[in-house]
Amino acid sequence: MTSPTGEVYRIDWLPGTDVLHGTCHCGREHTAQDPVEMWEWMLAHPQGHDVDEPRGNSS
Repeated sequence: MTSPTGEVYRIDWLPGTDVLHGTCHCGREHTAQDPVEMWEWMLAHPQGHDVDEPRGNSS
């Protein structure tokens, strides 16, 4: 999904599981089984992003 300001939010489903893997436009990554939890995490940027979560690569 692309926001009106141009940021790209990516959520992928991990095949064979009930797990969603999200990547925020800032590079932070998060996994969750609940789609609502995932979108709340994404849209809470940057307040919802814990410092100890890994950053994704920028490619």
